[in-house]
Amino acid sequence: MEIAHDILVKNGLVFAFLFVGLILWLSYRASDLLSRGRIHGSAIAIIVGLVFAWAGGAATGGSKGLSDVTLFSGLAIMGGAMLRDFAIVSTAFGVDLKEIKRAGISGVLALIFGVVVSFVVGALVALAFGYTDPVSLTTIGGGAATYIVGPVTGTALGASSEVVALSVAAGLVKSVLVMVGTPWVAPLIGLNNPKSAMVFGGLMGTTSGVAGGLAATDKRLVPYGAMTATFYTGLGCLLGPSLIYLVIKTMFAI
Repeated sequence: MEIAHDILVKNGLVFAFLFVGLILWLSYRASDLLSRGRIHGSAIAIIVGLVFAWAGGAATGGSKGLSDVTLFSGLAIMGGAMLRDFAIVSTAFGVDLKEIKRAGISGVLALIFGVVVSFVVGALVALAFGYTDPVSLTTIGGGAATYIVGPVTGTALGASSEVVALSVAAGLVKSVLVMVGTPWVAPLIGLNNPKSAMVFGGLMGTTSGVAGGLAATDKRLVPYGAMTATFYTGLGCLLGPSLIYLVIKTMFAI
């Protein structure tokens, strides 16, 4: 057992892929058996991952979830920014440029509208819970956009760790809700073609939620929704600590 433990620790990233792959396989099996695919396997996997992260942090007193356990240290690399961004960008390779052109102005407007509305809703919820300083309002608003935009915005503005954690939590809740809810609302909103998928991705923004939701709806739509959702994340990271923060700061200075 000790030899096996040492081998797994020395090959931490390989073991991390094996571990995550096992969780995904079990999650998709659970999705098929328990919900007949209505709750997407990736949504179940995210919930399982959050439980493991909490358990690892609670057991070790660390701050990196399950990766604080030596055996699972490779998860810190696998879940890092480099592989995460590579996975997000790689979704664009399945896109047909002709379909992108068809999105036209509606895709651009969806991006702008989606980012602004998410920030506004997040800031209003934060305000309702007693946060009044512009930095906290903008950071939590960024979390309502995505769980990537929130921390990026909070770090740039110097928000407290508590507020950054809240922004991540808000983004994760949104991601799971979009992932689970997309197959239910797709027939109601005509989400059945590349153009509508791009608009949907621009409005929702959360790449993991949009990709998972579209995968449960129609796998052929995933690259289109994920592409505009990726642009959404970039736009949120750009506008959050700059223009949106200045607007919120000006409003509360009046």
